[in-house]
Amino acid sequence: MSSGFANFGITGVDWQQRINWDRLRNYRLERARERMKAHGLGAMLLMYDENVRYVTSTLTPGWNRLKPGLRYAMLCGDGQPILFEQGDIGIQIERHSPWIPPENIRYSYAWIKGAAGPASTQQVTKFINAAKEEMKRHGVEGEKLGVDFIDINMLQAFADNNIVWADGMTPMMEARAVKNEDEHECMRIVGAIGDAAHWECMKFLKPGITENQVTAHIMEFLYNIPGMEDVEDVIVSSGPNTWPNWRNFSDRIIQPGDIVFMDLAALTWNGYKSCYYRTYSVGQEPTKEQQEYYARALEWLQASIDAVKPGTTTREIAEKWPSAKEVWGYEEEDQAAANLWGHGLGLAQYDPPVISRIWSLDHPIEIQEGMVFALETQHGKVHEWGCRIEEMVICHADHTELITHFPIDRIMPVEVV
Repeated sequence: MSSGFANFGITGVDWQQRINWDRLRNYRLERARERMKAHGLGAMLLMYDENVRYVTSTLTPGWNRLKPGLRYAMLCGDGQPILFEQGDIGIQIERHSPWIPPENIRYSYAWIKGAAGPASTQQVTKFINAAKEEMKRHGVEGEKLGVDFIDINMLQAFADNNIVWADGMTPMMEARAVKNEDEHECMRIVGAIGDAAHWECMKFLKPGITENQVTAHIMEFLYNIPGMEDVEDVIVSSGPNTWPNWRNFSDRIIQPGDIVFMDLAALTWNGYKSCYYRTYSVGQEPTKEQQEYYARALEWLQASIDAVKPGTTTREIAEKWPSAKEVWGYEEEDQAAANLWGHGLGLAQYDPPVISRIWSLDHPIEIQEGMVFALETQHGKVHEWGCRIEEMVICHADHTELITHFPIDRIMPVEVV
């Protein structure tokens, strides 16, 4: 394992190469195309934000997110991506995103997950006709169409138009799983921003403030960083809220001696996302018992990181963690979902691989060079206190690179001045 630090700054300059955005855009597009063809698809129709971003390198406005179909993209055969943008925003796309040919910028036909009511059928008909026209224009008419999202309106329209549709999410997941050198640098920068945010959290924490005040402060800190697009969540849990980890924040007042953990859940810098937990003790040193629980969680985490290498499997990583019954007395692993956990990071907070004893023992996935993912472990006493820790790593051919650097060797004591 080696420690990886961000190599360059976060803004563009003329005197350093830094991230090569053209190379990054081309890598993502051609990787998606390669996986599309490997799955026997003539075209893909992509409606999830992260997949649209992956093939078009365009930004989904915040209010469009989680609303598949307000904007979407197609990739057909050997052609350039086609973007169906919301309303007349395409006029701005011509200015902002010159790598998309102007003739490939369209406006979308949306029915907003059925909110259009009876008009949904009308809208889906226009949607299907436009997709068929693009497939014909690119010489893949009649071939399989991969889709990453589908609803009841689309199902009927595909059947009525004799369109053979297939799974388009799996090839996109496979494409997104392996990052190139520019994506790795994006993730190092995400890690560096996370390091800074945890230092800021440690400075801000004190008895008397509330969990949501800490969340608000870290949100403000992050949104002041150039390139920050979105902060999906800053989870701040204290005292009895830390175990079981309810993965939320509230207006609970943080008290002297409280255990607090903070998770940077998907801070998004130029599209790339984080997941990064650390645990603090506010106003006093953690107790011996708390330190012992933390040491166990840290041991599980380090063992799983040490298991990472190309060619190993998610099963071999998950085997480094104890069973939910052994540690917490649960009857099923599903009761401890996300307690001992790993997940890919990129344009989505869940790229492959996703590692859990729930499924990885019986359905292992091979770890590949270039993958970027987080590994996280936790432990605690019910309604008293708990600890959670998480690291972000890049898997290289000959080593595992650690890209998160806030101290992890102990529960971090926060002094009160």
